[in-house]
Amino acid sequence: MEDVKQIVTDIKQKNLKPIYILMGEEAYYIDKISDFIEVNVLSEEEKGFNQMVMYGRDVTVEDVVGQAKRFPMMAEHQVVIVKEAQDLSRSIDKLSAYAKNPQPSTILVLCYKYKKIDKRKALYKEAKRTGVVFESKKLYENKIPDWIRRVLSPKNYTIEPKAAIMLAEFLGTDLGKINNELEKLQIVLPVGTQITAQHIEENIGISKDYNNFELQKAIGVKDKIKAFKIVHYFADNPKDNPMVVTVSILFNYFSQLLKLHGLLDKNPRNVASKLGINPYFVSDYITASKHYPMRQVSQVIGTIREFDLKSKGVNANAVPQGDLLKEMLVRIMG
Repeated sequence: MEDVKQIVTDIKQKNLKPIYILMGEEAYYIDKISDFIEVNVLSEEEKGFNQMVMYGRDVTVEDVVGQAKRFPMMAEHQVVIVKEAQDLSRSIDKLSAYAKNPQPSTILVLCYKYKKIDKRKALYKEAKRTGVVFESKKLYENKIPDWIRRVLSPKNYTIEPKAAIMLAEFLGTDLGKINNELEKLQIVLPVGTQITAQHIEENIGISKDYNNFELQKAIGVKDKIKAFKIVHYFADNPKDNPMVVTVSILFNYFSQLLKLHGLLDKNPRNVASKLGINPYFVSDYITASKHYPMRQVSQVIGTIREFDLKSKGVNANAVPQGDLLKEMLVRIMG
């Protein structure tokens, strides 16, 4: 995110580069930088003759170079944006000659999504020397709630930890999808609102009571009644609550409990840092560690691995995932 801010700041200050390669698995920041260049570098009067948006599937590298070598008309720069440039992956290295000596008055932007240009090749090395190469990496799941808070903060919104986790759990690590849902919430909620689990349920349709976060919490305190209610709900709504997600979340949860047992310093701040969790949830983990001694945590992790395989059809052909979930819960909670 700091790299993105620096690129945007440089563009605002007219510190422009002749070539920008925006690549990587996470499309969100690639689109954000590209859109910022498209909107802000040229004035509206200049864009008509000096801004070109191309798509990788419709052009060749030679087309891109030909456009990039043009001179601007009645403007200091022209902007050439190649979206979906990954569709040129078989011939993209041909751009290395242009990247070595780019047209100073052209700003060429390559949006190379879901892939990376080989860092050993001439194109990467030349673009790095003469322009900007930005790699947009996927965020780990446990980083998503903090990202949500950072996105909302400049817009004068806050979000309670449970609500952030619900969004991360339901929407995964696709930042574009998460941002779209956050924008919907900002339309219906006044500025200054703290977004709650209730807001998430009412506006996005994620249940605040029947989700993996609440299941994890119920298992942690060995609340069997609540845990089985949630699992029954999952069994009745398998499309919205795939077992693979539940298994992954529980595996991570018990892996963190195992790590917690191994900590000598169980000060809440140290626990939050070592486990990579929000300090708000430290007390829940400490409580769970008292219900699940280290030996039992190790056994539970083995059980979860076993049911992960069963959910994929290993030694459990044609068994409904809802039944597997219920059986796994019995094994975990005893």
